[in-house]
Amino acid sequence: MTKYKLEYIWLDGYTPVPNLRGKTQIKEFDSFPTLEQLPLWGFDGSSTMQAEGSNSDCVLKPVSVYPDPARTNGALVMCEVMMPDGVTPHPTNKRATILDDEGAWFGFEQEYFFYENGRPLGFPDQGFPAPQGTYYTGVGFSNVGSIAREIVEEHLDQCLAAGINHEGINAEVAKGQWEFQIFGKGSKKAADEIWMARYLLQRLTEKYGIDIEYHCKPLGDTDWNGSGMHCNFSTKFMREVGGKAYFEALMEAFGKNWKEHIDVYGPDNHMRLTGKHETAPWNKFSWGVADRGASIRVPHSFIKNDYKGYLEDRRPNSQGDPYAIASQVLKTIAEVSTEAFKTAAA
Repeated sequence: MTKYKLEYIWLDGYTPVPNLRGKTQIKEFDSFPTLEQLPLWGFDGSSTMQAEGSNSDCVLKPVSVYPDPARTNGALVMCEVMMPDGVTPHPTNKRATILDDEGAWFGFEQEYFFYENGRPLGFPDQGFPAPQGTYYTGVGFSNVGSIAREIVEEHLDQCLAAGINHEGINAEVAKGQWEFQIFGKGSKKAADEIWMARYLLQRLTEKYGIDIEYHCKPLGDTDWNGSGMHCNFSTKFMREVGGKAYFEALMEAFGKNWKEHIDVYGPDNHMRLTGKHETAPWNKFSWGVADRGASIRVPHSFIKNDYKGYLEDRRPNSQGDPYAIASQVLKTIAEVSTEAFKTAAA
């Protein structure tokens, strides 16, 4: 038997953006534990905005497990928060109620800023560095500094070692801003892995004395980019059948539901979605082929492949909850019946 360090990880009850929480318990197993072997575990919800002090019990229910690359015999355990009965989802448990479909594929592009002493990493104590232009996918000390790449490379290695489907990294448009990409089949799986990748990044930067800033427009009304979490999505029908008529009906549904999407795409998005810096205005819907300023960017490959493939919703922001984002995308897609389009395609 081996003693395993199980890091139970969950989302607290803070609004509008929950915080990641984690605590460790030690359990013995013959080998790396399966999800079914992991027990429920209680915690004090009064300390996480999830219960009153007079009735503070909440319960963690494991929903996915990954090897912990930073610990010997460690496991990262993603959890849902349950009521004391261990069966009823807690009101803050958004994962339990989202739409899920293994045939729906999601690719999230998570942007963020490194912050040190209250300023983006690499910014002078006063004022601003050289204007945007050379930082995106940049190389060299003047563009990326001396520590950022070390962190993102270590984070990449940790995600891959944990079995997270990490697909890439790059320096972003603003100094101190970076991005990583996560792909998953099924909304819950993709969202679980984004949250776990966020956890690994935030835990990793503790030792560097650096914070991660996810706010979508941390530099306010300045000529500096905000941060998004673009959502690339497709369903089996979109990949295998598609068609121009179906695409146009889908875009009509996304346009009709623009407010429902904005409501769950992350707080303060009006600060980021201004029509500048490659964003569409928050209260207007548009789509365009290879248009980074549209609400939904349509890849050239999608058009060339008879309107089949994936689309990119550029409106979700870096603070957005991937559970809510994926669920809303699926809700809108579900409004467009595929039956008539199947007949047309045949």
